[in-house]
Amino acid sequence: MRYVIPAVLSWAVLAGAAFAIEPVDVAAADIGAADIVIVGEVHDNPAHHTAQAAVVAQVQPKAIVWEMLTPAQAGLVTPELIDNATAMAERLDWDAAGWPDFSMYHPIFAAAPDAVSYGAAVPRDLAQAVMHEPLGAAFEAAAAYGLDRDLSDAHQLAREELQRVAHCDALPKDLLPAMVKVQRLRDATLAQAAVRALADTGGPVVVITGNGHARKDWGVPSYLSGVVPKARVWSIGQAEDGNAPEGGFDVVWDAPEQARPDPCAAFK
Repeated sequence: MRYVIPAVLSWAVLAGAAFAIEPVDVAAADIGAADIVIVGEVHDNPAHHTAQAAVVAQVQPKAIVWEMLTPAQAGLVTPELIDNATAMAERLDWDAAGWPDFSMYHPIFAAAPDAVSYGAAVPRDLAQAVMHEPLGAAFEAAAAYGLDRDLSDAHQLAREELQRVAHCDALPKDLLPAMVKVQRLRDATLAQAAVRALADTGGPVVVITGNGHARKDWGVPSYLSGVVPKARVWSIGQAEDGNAPEGGFDVVWDAPEQARPDPCAAFK
């Protein structure tokens, strides 16, 4: 099953944007010349996944890097498996990882079924371990990706503040530096998978991930600029009701905010 999505997308029509947004001509934009296209998301927003599927349908990447999949899971993905969404969700054991419903993500796979999938999920045990040991020890190319070096004080404090807010001010203050380490590991793991995918396939490569990893200031693009400086990288952020994600992107698309319960309720 192949999803065909028009190259010219008017998000005011497609996603019901709360205010006027110019149509996005995917074919004519710089995205068409990129080696690596990073498409952010708010994980539970269906319109964001529709946008990602549209990008994949237009780019027809040779490879797709998934924040949501482990390398072992990615190795299970085939065009035949993609043809059956129910079987695919079961084969990947999708629900066990706690991601939103697979029906949101399946159209992205189906938009380029012949693309090779690369998994970039950081195993839970490794994420827990890195909280208590040097970050560089958990990554095979730590020096190349800068994980053997501390952040500047200002950068460290900014990232700790982001973690504090993201966890509803419920984390002990002394745990915040460890959370920043885990986030850096995830950024670097996504970037490394994109570099590997580009080397293996020649590109283009699409990276499917959250907005926080797609940001240009300290997310995946910042790692790619140091490791593969000649690669053409394009980063797309996705907003909700005009509230753009922080960190800088080459373009930000908008969609209605997804109705969801208070994310801080679980911490109360």
